[in-house]
Amino acid sequence: MDKRYEVYALADPHFYETPERLSADGKARALPEFETARRAVPDGWRADNNGEWLNLTPLDPDGTPRQGPGQGWKIHASATREAAEKIASTVWDYCVPRGIPFKFVPAPHVLHLRNAKYAGRDTSGKFVTVYPADDEQCHRILEELAELLRGLDGPYILTDLRWGEGPLYVRYGAFSRRMVVNERGTLVTAIEDGEGRLVPDNRDPAFQVPDWVPLPGFLKPHFDARNATTVTDLPYRFEKALHFSNGGGVYRGVDTRDGRKVVLKEGRPHAGLAADGADAIARLAREKAALERLSGLGVAPEVRDWFLVGDHRFLVMDHVEGRPLNAFFAERHPLLSPAPDPAAVADYAAWVLRINAAVEKAVTAVHERGIVFNDLHLFNIMVAPDEETVTLIDFEAATRVEEDGGQMLAHPGFWAPMDRSGTDIDRYALACLRIAMFLPVTTLFVVDRGKAAHLADVIAAEFPTVPREFLDEAVAEITRDAGEAPAPAKVPAPVRHTAGTVPPVEPGDWPRSRDSMVAGILASATPERDDRLFPGDVAQFAIGGGLGLAHGAAGVLHALAETGAPRYEQGERWLLDHTDPVPPGTALGLYDGIAGIAYVLDRLGYPLRALDLAERLLTEKWQRLAVGLHSGLAGVGLVLDHLARTTGESALADRATEAADIVADRIVHVRSTDRVPTSKRRAGLMRGLSGPALFLLRRYEHTGDAAYLDLAGSALELDLDRCRTASDGGLQVDEGWRTMPYLGDGSAGIGLVLDDHLRLAPDADLGGRDTAQLRQAVLTAASSRFYVQPGLFEGRAGMILHLARTTTPGATGTRLAAQVDALGWLSMRYQDQLAFPGHQMMRLSMDLGTGTAGCLLALGAALDEECGAHLPFLPPLRQP
Repeated sequence: MDKRYEVYALADPHFYETPERLSADGKARALPEFETARRAVPDGWRADNNGEWLNLTPLDPDGTPRQGPGQGWKIHASATREAAEKIASTVWDYCVPRGIPFKFVPAPHVLHLRNAKYAGRDTSGKFVTVYPADDEQCHRILEELAELLRGLDGPYILTDLRWGEGPLYVRYGAFSRRMVVNERGTLVTAIEDGEGRLVPDNRDPAFQVPDWVPLPGFLKPHFDARNATTVTDLPYRFEKALHFSNGGGVYRGVDTRDGRKVVLKEGRPHAGLAADGADAIARLAREKAALERLSGLGVAPEVRDWFLVGDHRFLVMDHVEGRPLNAFFAERHPLLSPAPDPAAVADYAAWVLRINAAVEKAVTAVHERGIVFNDLHLFNIMVAPDEETVTLIDFEAATRVEEDGGQMLAHPGFWAPMDRSGTDIDRYALACLRIAMFLPVTTLFVVDRGKAAHLADVIAAEFPTVPREFLDEAVAEITRDAGEAPAPAKVPAPVRHTAGTVPPVEPGDWPRSRDSMVAGILASATPERDDRLFPGDVAQFAIGGGLGLAHGAAGVLHALAETGAPRYEQGERWLLDHTDPVPPGTALGLYDGIAGIAYVLDRLGYPLRALDLAERLLTEKWQRLAVGLHSGLAGVGLVLDHLARTTGESALADRATEAADIVADRIVHVRSTDRVPTSKRRAGLMRGLSGPALFLLRRYEHTGDAAYLDLAGSALELDLDRCRTASDGGLQVDEGWRTMPYLGDGSAGIGLVLDDHLRLAPDADLGGRDTAQLRQAVLTAASSRFYVQPGLFEGRAGMILHLARTTTPGATGTRLAAQVDALGWLSMRYQDQLAFPGHQMMRLSMDLGTGTAGCLLALGAALDEECGAHLPFLPPLRQP
């Protein structure tokens, strides 16, 4: 679970939204701000409020922002909710008369989110930023502000060096917005190194000083004080970090006094906030109290110790042998194969029923001891090595039964409705567990609880030995309204279908499904907004993210055009207006930026704007991009080549050749230095070397230069080196800690380019590999019975696109039909139309990469040969 998405699921019930907006009544509006944020802007100053920060900048006499250094030692102030107003007003009153630029978080809810349990550890605690003109001023500000802020509290800022004992911190980093491409091909904030080159501004959650920057003398005592706090005197040996959150770490260790294994859980003061404002230490105290009350029961860890290191609190518990319940899916779940063995399906169902009974027995025992767990989910259930016995862990959200309180912290897939309290919260989670053990997609319930009935029907069909009452009881509990009594145990309960339970049309019912998806997409459009036109992934809230091909307007318009939908002229006008000019800092690539927007506008009949965008792209240092298709040179080169041919601009053809030469050189370099499958180099269509291979194949087609064809084969070989064959015979990309079959970063995307290469070079052996066998292995990976998400880049829609496009024998027919049918498992309703959830499945999405537009494109490719729907530069291989 990517915890970033929880923050974007707070403001809107249907779509990911910035937390600065609230739409509970259907109208977005700003949430309350601090009084200091509502002050009039001082004369000679400019204020810019983007919701997350309120920036105050002094102006020169001509009215332009005063130019300061681009980087240096900058000062942060952290703040608790109680201290925030005082700290903001004090910094304002200090900086304005002195002409020192600064910024601060303008609203209490934004401050809370920055300090919440799963907020980013690199931004946690940062409430105010002050930008000194030089080291001397930095020293003076620290000394003077420290006196003014004496006695005020805030969470520790992990990226910074603390100044004394107050809320001030300091780090060396960027002041102005300059960008550079990092080693993964992503645009990130940059600083200059000692030789004047732009390098990433490292924001890892630990204080670091760049190699070329000396530590000022006034910071050395504070640096020494920081290093003086250690854990060497404790009677515990820390062996491994198991988990980090903004609230602190969880570590596996050993009690050096008796050699017993222990778990040490850390709580940071004022950080890791829950919904009720409780920080990590308060929650750790709750966990200690709950575990002590459950002592001797055998269903929870035993407490061993409770101590402080600095101001961090530690709870020490006995180590629980086994693995969390979620870890069993990859090795046990029978639907992770194209043709599940009926015996394996029945065995798995029987195991789930036994595990579920053990969990329900454990929760009942917890309730009888007067404790509500409040955070039951797959990760908090440990299964012993016998794979039958269970232990509950992580009681930091636990409360006493008599409190009958609400839920303040939970996994999104098990978060109870607001009307549940006390033990009913655990009963709701137990009901979700019954569904999640078969289909781990219960995050859909935060959009529509009625989806539970649809999923129960799917489970009943796929696992026929599961008693229907087992599922119906779960559905009844999940969907019951406030005030209804829970269904009696072991008594079949009626399943009440809600408006969102059954899809309005099955995905395979083309063209009705196309028309319904198009209607839903257009109903979601917000042309009155500037940040995005169609709701999609959280990535669209980055600069320019609402414009691009993967997550923005360009991708949705592309899918509509490819599948024969009527033109959405208002949407096209929106994209034209919002790229005139493109926002500064917008990425350059095919799927994340300017190149992809230019391609789509040219295809829609706006060649002049496409050329303007290409010219804008070429003013940047595009040659320094990584080579990938998504954000790098392969995608940029394909677009430049395309525009050169459609517009006749020879200068663009020259730049496309330059891009191809750079890509070719880098492939030669990688081929000569790295053929190790376990290297950190990524593989796949979007960010691996299959994207550059695609670019070189298209260059070969247009130029006839066989060197491009050979290098494309080399690039594919390098990506295939990163793959391994799974137990079911499917080929998947091996990322070290997981394997990936998907279109974006997995084997299905490699398969798309492999098909193209073998069409042009049918006798290629790709390093002695059996290419027919390779294609069949990709086919197997694209034919699994279960994928956890529906999206194009990381879900079932990508498999549908591969199966519809490949000429590998056996791809179409029943295999393709099964994938189209199963896409309906995750279908949802929006405005009574067919829609699909986005990445992490907590909200709907309409974008190409993760949502409904991508499903639309894939279904068009599979079900409508006449329209010939396809991704850019990957036209259909089959003839209509």
